[in-house]
Amino acid sequence: MAERGQRDVSASGKGLAPKKLFGQNFLVNSGICEKIASECVPDAERGVLEIGPGMGALTRELAKRAKKVVAVEIDTELIPVLQENLREFDNVKIINQDVLKTDLHAILAEEFSGMKVTAAGNLPYYITSPILMQLLEQRVPVEYIVAMVQKEAAQRFCAQEGSRESGAVTLAIRYYSEPRILFDVSPGSFYPPPKVTSSVIRLDLRQSNAKPADEKRMFAVIRAAFSQRRKTAANAVAAGLGLDKAVVAAALAEIGLDPSVRPEKMTLADFAALSALI
Repeated sequence: MAERGQRDVSASGKGLAPKKLFGQNFLVNSGICEKIASECVPDAERGVLEIGPGMGALTRELAKRAKKVVAVEIDTELIPVLQENLREFDNVKIINQDVLKTDLHAILAEEFSGMKVTAAGNLPYYITSPILMQLLEQRVPVEYIVAMVQKEAAQRFCAQEGSRESGAVTLAIRYYSEPRILFDVSPGSFYPPPKVTSSVIRLDLRQSNAKPADEKRMFAVIRAAFSQRRKTAANAVAAGLGLDKAVVAAALAEIGLDPSVRPEKMTLADFAALSALI
């Protein structure tokens, strides 16, 4: 459970049952909200794009610190709760939309003109990766992302290239950003408490990165390699892309790797070089 005095469930939200459809576990520990908000808003001139504000516990702390907060919430029933819980703040705008179907570039251009922006959110576990990858792949103009995710996912997102925990999503996230785990959050900080521990991560977006000759092809090779991670990279890439295994093995040898190398032992640079050859 959260420490005494740390739970902060607004009266206007007490009768609202979290929906499994949206993977709702509301963050209600005010101490954790303050900690996250401090990470998101290092200066008072910053804007924050919040994804999935829930009942607004984190939104309140963001609004106390930021110049403006725009909160995107998919659940229509939560909108009046948010409006009630945030009525004292004139720097918060609530948008009732599905973030995965929202033009975030347009929102940032309209709402945060001239401001540095942080993206933040207590993300539903079942769509954590799609939301993060939308922000990264679409190169939404935010400086960094601070997100609450399942601890296991955080470890995968922030794994080192070439480590056992590394996977396709690890490489994708490292291609677009510099990720790190900030701190863990216990189940008792949520309503209802999830069955797993969560972690808050920070992704600092790369302002520029060395792009491979064919970015799309590189990620196709990465996805193929990790689609059958028990196989060698040569076998998995060949099977996934319909190529001759000997061709892939020869390409791996040409970039200085043993053809029996496992996908998780390969770095982004390795995959970029491999995709250029095959």
